[in-house]
Amino acid sequence: MKHILIVEDEPDIQELLRTYLEDAGYQTAVAGDGVVALALFGSQHFDLVLLDLMLPKIDGFGVCELIRQQSQVPILMLTALDGEEQQLRGFGLDIDDYVTKPFSMPVLLEKIRVILRRRGSAGEDSRLRYRDLSLDLDTREALLDGRPLELTTREFELLHTFLDAPGRVFTREMLLAKLWGYDFYGDERVVDSHIKNLRHKLGRDYIETVRGVGYRAAKETL
Repeated sequence: MKHILIVEDEPDIQELLRTYLEDAGYQTAVAGDGVVALALFGSQHFDLVLLDLMLPKIDGFGVCELIRQQSQVPILMLTALDGEEQQLRGFGLDIDDYVTKPFSMPVLLEKIRVILRRRGSAGEDSRLRYRDLSLDLDTREALLDGRPLELTTREFELLHTFLDAPGRVFTREMLLAKLWGYDFYGDERVVDSHIKNLRHKLGRDYIETVRGVGYRAAKETL
């Protein structure tokens, strides 16, 4: 399990990031200022640092510079500043990427996944398999019985979510938060519509409805 250090001073965003990342299968540690972040980084192993720019005590640039003196761990910087000067300064400190607030959680999770794979710290097969299904997480290709499935981005992400954790039940709220992002204010029944379309394309009942709770892919039996 990959270990991510979340460095963010706003409690609501801290909790949001921690919840999303842990739901996505990552282990997390949280720091609310630059001093605590450096102390945690020095005492534990991390595979990636999610680093806010505007921090108390030591700002994100300072934290990044001190981390880079001892490690080439991937750093993904979060900032409300989208100016070219700030971005160039960050890249000058050898960060891996920027995400500007407010951000989409699906986009953030995808950036994290890509950075980890690019840095060679993921180390896992990029192909996810379930019964007659195969998902290539790099090319975003889905195959059923070896034949390509024409899926929308959202359908692919739903299928990825279910197949990555067979047997786990996901509520509509969890799926909305994970795939649509924390700023989605529409009807939660949009999840039902996407799952209906996905089931139609699969032609097989691989996605089960857990009445009164949500959806899941059934855990495969040995």
